[in-house]
Amino acid sequence: MAGVLRVMGECLLAERGRWPLWLPVFLGLGIGLYFALPSEPPAWWGGVAVLLAAAGLLLVRGRSLAPLLAASCLLAIALGFAATQWRSLRLAAPVIERHSGALMLEGVVVEVEALPDGGSRLTLGQLVHDRDDVLVPARARIKAKAGLSLATVGDRIRVRAMLMPPPQPAMPGAFDFARFAWFRQLGAIGTALGPVEVIAAGAATGWRADLATNVNEIRHAITARILAVLPGDRGAVTAALTTGDQMPISAPMMQAYRDSGLAHILSISGLHITMAAGLVFVGLRTLLALFPPVALRYPIKKWAAALAIVFAGFYTLLAGSPVPAQRSFFMTGLVLLAVLLDRRALSMRLVAWAAVAILLWQPDELIGPSFQMSFAAVAAMIAVYESLTPRQTAWRAAHPGWLPAIGLYVFGTVVTTLIAGFATAVYGIHHFNRFAVWSVAANMIAVPLTGFWVMPWALVMFVLLPFGLESLALVPLGWGVEGVNWVATWVASWPSSAVTLPILPLWAMVVFTLGGCWLCLWRGRWRWWGLLPMAVAVASMAFARPPDLLVDGRGDGLALRTGEGRLLLNGKGGRILKDTWSRRAGPEAPERWPKKSSSRDGRLRCDETGCLWRVDGKVVALVKDEDNPEKACAGADIVVSSVPLRGTCREARVIVDRFDLWRRGPHSLWLGPNGASVETVAGWQGDRPWAWHPHPRKKAKAPPPVAPREPDEKKDEEAED
Repeated sequence: MAGVLRVMGECLLAERGRWPLWLPVFLGLGIGLYFALPSEPPAWWGGVAVLLAAAGLLLVRGRSLAPLLAASCLLAIALGFAATQWRSLRLAAPVIERHSGALMLEGVVVEVEALPDGGSRLTLGQLVHDRDDVLVPARARIKAKAGLSLATVGDRIRVRAMLMPPPQPAMPGAFDFARFAWFRQLGAIGTALGPVEVIAAGAATGWRADLATNVNEIRHAITARILAVLPGDRGAVTAALTTGDQMPISAPMMQAYRDSGLAHILSISGLHITMAAGLVFVGLRTLLALFPPVALRYPIKKWAAALAIVFAGFYTLLAGSPVPAQRSFFMTGLVLLAVLLDRRALSMRLVAWAAVAILLWQPDELIGPSFQMSFAAVAAMIAVYESLTPRQTAWRAAHPGWLPAIGLYVFGTVVTTLIAGFATAVYGIHHFNRFAVWSVAANMIAVPLTGFWVMPWALVMFVLLPFGLESLALVPLGWGVEGVNWVATWVASWPSSAVTLPILPLWAMVVFTLGGCWLCLWRGRWRWWGLLPMAVAVASMAFARPPDLLVDGRGDGLALRTGEGRLLLNGKGGRILKDTWSRRAGPEAPERWPKKSSSRDGRLRCDETGCLWRVDGKVVALVKDEDNPEKACAGADIVVSSVPLRGTCREARVIVDRFDLWRRGPHSLWLGPNGASVETVAGWQGDRPWAWHPHPRKKAKAPPPVAPREPDEKKDEEAED
């Protein structure tokens, strides 16, 4: 053991230049620690943790290296924890408790998103409404059907709508929209029940509001002009590539991009920002070089770099500043800044500092797929090319000519796609439970087409927009987009283009991430030790066991495991619930839930009082008869009821009734020899501000009692009348 520690110490000292690269890793550990807590910590925890860690660092300064490194790591963890807690406290805003019913809502439009069906989704701020029994959220998001809204960003509107709280996860471990909404101050979602009335155009004030309004107006104006020239999915995908608006894309086309592994092309990220900045830099520098008096007297390279930074920033704002675009803009900006300052940029350090900036500014982004997949892909590619680039340069010098250059480009495309695909695959499996099998083939065709045809014409479109001549660029741009759409549809039609994989546990994803950081951030031979935890994490999927029984928060939606291992759903609970359960616990069985008959395997039999599911010697009663629940659950080992049992069915080992579902949200059950193990959404979330908190329905106020009146009082009243 002592020998292993000595070797590790020597390796650590040999790579002291790479130590700063671990700062975002330990910041991320602190952020993850905050989200992993079972209950919300006191407000002073973060600040005290930072002070204690800083004091510890001061105490060990000047001593041996090991305590100094340990104290530095603890300080980074404390900073990550404190930044996340501070952001959560700063963004705390009211969240409505229950369905509001119809109300008259007023607010300022913060965002407008076009929907594929012709409707729109409005995000509103500065809200007021006419109901005293409903909280007023800071922001709300409502959907309006086609033709019901002509509002633009910055308008104050009035609409009759129905609101509801942000939905909770469909099952433990699924996407937590309530947590997502908390960090965006989104306290309600809903539907417009009538037309949207604009009562004050341009009501938003303040420089931030003005900036957001102007950027959003530009984005929507560009999207509208694109769709006017390029209808259908050709225009919708063009809008996604140029303005980041993916909402107009039809569902089949979006699914084709996901199944083919090309969904990353639709999200404005490193590919788009880098291409755009590179095209501006190279294009302007080439143009200025055509004029020798200018090129010889002035620093045209720096001029091109400065304009490329400005355009990259504008492009990032136009896209809505998603995390991949922020990361890419930060890195691209530093590279171009190095050109301005005549300095050399270090790529992996750029990734690290970009991660630090985002984690301190928006620490909640760490737990989202965008941050994880974006940084995993970039870090992996840089780590590989740090070793591969010198060899490629030497080979290219030894093999001049255009044919070796083409071969080297194809090799680079294949290697880049493989690296990015492997680095992001585990995160895609964890969040989406899907893997695009043929993504390498699709990217080999679509990425060069995007880089050499689509993006240059997109840049020309931006130049022509102020003159109203964008159609000259949009037509050839549409040809390229149509080609990318064809590739996505074609590859998605291949056999097993996208497969659903078992759930990757959270601990496995953390282990995989730490192993990947070890592999990518170090340079010595000991970096290969990181492959072991990565392999263990991937292997954990083979031991993952999906739940045998799923119940939604009302007891209406049900799903159970058939004898073939598929998931039989009763078809209730909505599309999102069905999709989530099918992905995370599927695959879905082709048969329908029996109403007054038996399932194909004979295990499930239903009638008007409920269902009985017999599996592995156990009887599971699914009760829906409120009048006589004792009869429905007689002899059952496990009872799941959509109605209150009120003390009945006591002989069962496990009982989940309407009150349990109301208190704890959707349930997942695993059948075992001693009954069933149960996991709930409320238990998985913990006691957090965004967690499942049941609220009893408010009873209607009874009219005040009327005191009996004497006969003379009645006569007086009659006289007054």
